[in-house]
Amino acid sequence: MKKFAVYVLKSLSSEKHYVGYTQNLMTRFRSHNALGKKGFTTRHQPWFVIRVKFYETKCEAMTREKFLKSGRSREWMQNYIDDY
Repeated sequence: MKKFAVYVLKSLSSEKHYVGYTQNLMTRFRSHNALGKKGFTTRHQPWFVIRVKFYETKCEAMTREKFLKSGRSREWMQNYIDDY
């Protein structure tokens, strides 16, 4: 059974961050940095990984991703990302 990864990326060009989840981390990361043709992540390339955490179920990963994108976690996220 494949695990689900929740990841946080930081843009080297704009200091922005991006949170997502996937079952195939390497392919998804490649799509953020090379394969994308339009969208938020394409405009702020290149990206590097700040944090990755694996979950057993899609539901767990989606719940964590939703929390990380919420207002409650923004301050924590910004402080954490600024350390890199």
